[in-house]
Amino acid sequence: MTKEKVAVVIGPTASGKTDLSIYLAKQFNGEVISGDSMQIYRGLSIGTAKVKEEEMDGIPHHLIDIKNADESFSAAEFQQLAREKIADINARGKLPIICGGTGLYIQSVLYDYQFAEDGTDDTVRKKLGAEAEKIGADALYEQLKAVDPITAASFHPNNVRRTIRALEIYRTTGEPASKRKSSEIPDEKYESVMIGLSMDRAVLYDRINRRVDLMMEAGLLHEAKWLYNMNLTKTPAVQAIGYKELFPYLRGEQPLEEATSKFVVFFSSRADSSVTSNQLISILLRNQVS
Repeated sequence: MTKEKVAVVIGPTASGKTDLSIYLAKQFNGEVISGDSMQIYRGLSIGTAKVKEEEMDGIPHHLIDIKNADESFSAAEFQQLAREKIADINARGKLPIICGGTGLYIQSVLYDYQFAEDGTDDTVRKKLGAEAEKIGADALYEQLKAVDPITAASFHPNNVRRTIRALEIYRTTGEPASKRKSSEIPDEKYESVMIGLSMDRAVLYDRINRRVDLMMEAGLLHEAKWLYNMNLTKTPAVQAIGYKELFPYLRGEQPLEEATSKFVVFFSSRADSSVTSNQLISILLRNQVS
């Protein structure tokens, strides 16, 4: 049976994924599926570098603005939604192009990745959330490193949402999330092409600095203030994206320049922890060897 087709464009923040995905869609009669777990949230457009309608150049984009900022979103949910979009786009004779995404998100869609039904406990998750507020994200991340260093190394310490999820799995099942992933089935579900973007780090950091300047000019602070006034400062989405770096300024605890510089640091660290072409090659080789 012929497999459905899908293309994937991945790479660090500010590496040009959006422009390339739109170019490919125009060349190959495609539609873009956002692989960014943060661009799904309504109202969080500037801080997530969400593609503007005029930038889409007429190319349909999917899985953008489908959740409210106080709602949760998981890799399992992304897997389901992305696969539905891939099937729909293929059925209409077009090429689905996933733009962005973490390693787990990409693997969960392209390979026969089975999410375990256990390892979820709302009580444990709420306790971990309270613990994060009490001792801080860094201290909670250190706890994860002690019990599951492999999973901890796969994302930045600022990503409180993923830290909490990994610790939830460990405390609920007694096994680290990295051990549970090893049971995934490596069969490829699609006929896929993956393009990984990379560039010199100095050039990338310069692009990030310029991007943050443009974000501030476009109203990033206004967006952060909206979240602050709506009492959404503790939601998983906001914690993961980086708006929290601006909240000390809104509380009168830091000058704007200092808060903005921390936002730049967040974006740089996010770029360092993004999926790179080398990481994708490792994913491919591992599955082919298996």
